[in-house]
Amino acid sequence: MPPMTKDYILAIDQSTSGTKAIVVDRSGGIVARSSAEHRQFYPRSGWVEHDPLEIYTNVKRTARQALLSAGIDPGGLAAFTITNQRETAVLWDRTTGSPVYPAIVWQCQRTADICASYKAAGYEDTVRTKAGLLLDPYFSAAKWGWILEQAEGVQEKLADGRSLAGTIDSWLLWKLTGGRIHATDYTNASRTSLFNIHTLEWDSELCGLFGVPYEPLPEVKSSDDLFGYTEDPELWSERVPISGVIGDSQAALYGNQCFHPGMAKATYGTGTSVLMNVGRSTTFRGTDS
Repeated sequence: MPPMTKDYILAIDQSTSGTKAIVVDRSGGIVARSSAEHRQFYPRSGWVEHDPLEIYTNVKRTARQALLSAGIDPGGLAAFTITNQRETAVLWDRTTGSPVYPAIVWQCQRTADICASYKAAGYEDTVRTKAGLLLDPYFSAAKWGWILEQAEGVQEKLADGRSLAGTIDSWLLWKLTGGRIHATDYTNASRTSLFNIHTLEWDSELCGLFGVPYEPLPEVKSSDDLFGYTEDPELWSERVPISGVIGDSQAALYGNQCFHPGMAKATYGTGTSVLMNVGRSTTFRGTDS
């Protein structure tokens, strides 16, 4: 029997409010889709959390449903791709595969006082120069720092090398690959406040400022790299390559064909953001909200 042609891509859009799985053919046409919402938790005023395990369950469910609707099996997939809400912070135990604390969502304001104190101490210029971002609770670094300080037992796990930190893409990659791959892409790393956008590496000074050590952080790769293969038998038995990992807003910039410097896009979703292609410039500074 000749090998099955791999004519489709399965794209996962893991957004703030839910999961969408879309099957795309070689012409770029949408063959099938499936979606599921996840719960929003507000434990205190200004705090927003998600359940990472619920999110992963929804990813598996919508992926299977989309393929069923398309009438294809995983062997027909050329790639499994991920786009995600970017700054939401997760920290989990690599041994048990369970989060040590709920995901702290990009909207959450619990670290506002921490960021304000860093700003008052004069650190904003350092963060902005190195990471290209304002000192703001919007970004992941202060959220990871808060979890490492507040979550029960997390310091012991960190000392034992059991703690892993990542944004939602890293969490999904780790789960999809059966715990084999701990990675992220440049677009997600660049929204953490720990990533030096000039050296393209995690920055020791920024990690020290926010109290987040190197060890739990993911490997940073290009968005179009081969990240690994699906290895979760609860998803399906086939090993499907995972390639095409990118933050949702940057994905929209590319999807809207803003390929030339000066082109920009505006997104109106749970949050509103404007992104511009500034080419190879390292002097432009901006943010979205």
